[in-house]
Amino acid sequence: MHHAIKLLARGTAIIGGLVLVGLIILTTLSIVGRSLNKMLHSDGAESLLGGFAQTLLDLGIGEVNGSYELLEAGVAFAIFSFFPICQLYGAHATVDIFTSRLPGRLHRAIVAFWEVVLTAALLLISWRLYEGMQRYIGNGETTLFLQFPVWWAYSASFAASIVTCIVAVYCAVMRIGESLSGRVLLPTA
Repeated sequence: MHHAIKLLARGTAIIGGLVLVGLIILTTLSIVGRSLNKMLHSDGAESLLGGFAQTLLDLGIGEVNGSYELLEAGVAFAIFSFFPICQLYGAHATVDIFTSRLPGRLHRAIVAFWEVVLTAALLLISWRLYEGMQRYIGNGETTLFLQFPVWWAYSASFAASIVTCIVAVYCAVMRIGESLSGRVLLPTA
């Protein structure tokens, strides 16, 4: 079971990483295009390049239309895609200045308690994300520039949140098992 959960978490993180790299490339192209467009509209470019500046502008050099919409949807998906791997390895930010010095059994009980709380929070977020997706499916809202349905972004994030919930429930059960048995059952970061 652990191997399947690990593959699921890693696979989701890899997909999220690929989406994030794509968004970085898209944003870079958009910024470079916007800067070139501004430069090509300058008097200096017209005098230096003549009609070639207008030819480049006619080719469509400029900012990528809808890049903000894609960035917004993609980053939300990427964030949900990284949750499972963080959950599996306990890599979320923690403040354990005092609890790390507690006796092992008490420390494991505290870790298990917070794992259950975090799992409940992730389940709640996933449920609300599903409800938001249903609302956008029902009202047919689309993005301003690209005109793609808003619910598409919600559904991609929801799919990643389902994986997050599966991994979170698994981790909560394992942390409870660690607390009761005194053995390490999950990997650490």
